[in-house]
Amino acid sequence: MDNAVQIGLNPFEIAQRQLDEAAKVLKLESGMHELLRWPMREFHVRIPVKMDDGKVRVFPGYRVQYNWARGPCKGGIRFHPEETADTVRALAAWMTWKTAVMDLPLGGGKGGVVCDPKNMSAGELERVSRGYIRALGHYIAPDVDVPAPDVYTNPQVMAWMMDEYEKIVGASAPGVITGKPLPLGGSAGRGDATARGGMYCIREAAKVLGIELKGATCAIQGYGNAGQFAHVLGEELLGVKVVAVSDSQGGIYNPKGLSAKEVIAYKDKTGTVKGFPGSKDITNAELLELDVVVLIPAALENQITEKNAGRIKARIVGELANGPTTPEADQILHKNKVYVIPDFLCNAGGVTVSYFEQVQNAYMYYWTPEEVHQRLDQKMTAAFHGVHQTAQEHKVHNRLGAYLVAVKRVAEAVRLRGWA
Repeated sequence: MDNAVQIGLNPFEIAQRQLDEAAKVLKLESGMHELLRWPMREFHVRIPVKMDDGKVRVFPGYRVQYNWARGPCKGGIRFHPEETADTVRALAAWMTWKTAVMDLPLGGGKGGVVCDPKNMSAGELERVSRGYIRALGHYIAPDVDVPAPDVYTNPQVMAWMMDEYEKIVGASAPGVITGKPLPLGGSAGRGDATARGGMYCIREAAKVLGIELKGATCAIQGYGNAGQFAHVLGEELLGVKVVAVSDSQGGIYNPKGLSAKEVIAYKDKTGTVKGFPGSKDITNAELLELDVVVLIPAALENQITEKNAGRIKARIVGELANGPTTPEADQILHKNKVYVIPDFLCNAGGVTVSYFEQVQNAYMYYWTPEEVHQRLDQKMTAAFHGVHQTAQEHKVHNRLGAYLVAVKRVAEAVRLRGWA
């Protein structure tokens, strides 16, 4: 988000342009196209919170319910000091396409609070979390809109939110929130689901490209939840050699490889990967341009633009972040035969296991981690090949291929309902 602000790229305008491209290929009628370009409903709220010093601060909050033609809206809640309405709109649009490309019976939504969790106590965070639900509790429900964790929110935040919602409705309703702690109805396998789904996609991409992943070099930009799990699972499931990782303070590089266990332990201790023993410090920008087989952007939006796309040397780009590549960069990467696995396919493991959590909550029977992994693998593999085949048939880049699959499904549901 901060990067989007710095370089003047509006993420919602990008989301709309991506849709426009798909609408043209699909020859969508004008009314349908217009309906799909905009959120169906959005909320802007103000959340008063008593801080630890006794003063009251008022935090702006958002919830965008983009489209519910295929089912209840679904999407995370971000706590970030530079959250904007347009970022939330873009992410809600991408969630709509993400649930559709995965063929889940859900629509798309997103939420956010403008706050800085890094400078807040646990008590302050709890009061913000509960305040958000008090402001929006009448507009969410298991069959209306189901929030989940996102940037700087976690299972504990979801637990507070679920508890506040249950106070409002006076009943147990675990299905109103996903990404909950296991004792409160969370799903096994949710913690690493986003990265795990991405690894399944990278595995399938390597198969269609004829690339051997065992020992192949990999760089990961962003070392939060998704980036760290990508490092662990990249080693474990794919056998790749991760040679570079980075966080908001900078990156590290070692051509001999970086151990996930050691780097994670170092970051836990120091708060950053920078200065990791035996590695060379590099910038986030330099990491993107390394000569590696697999590049995993797992940070924020608009990292690969027309300015640096021509210098991307990776064979496969697996987008675990939302919106890391601009439309202009997509064209350059496609021309240079860089195989991009677009964000709303590559990082859809998180929403898929969130959907599994909803299913388990609804019938009050819970699956083993092995069952979750097996079902996730089936969904990701099927979705990957659906997108790959569509892109090949239409001779377009993979993001447009994914949009064609997703938009066609949402448009079909809209038509069947008689909305357009």
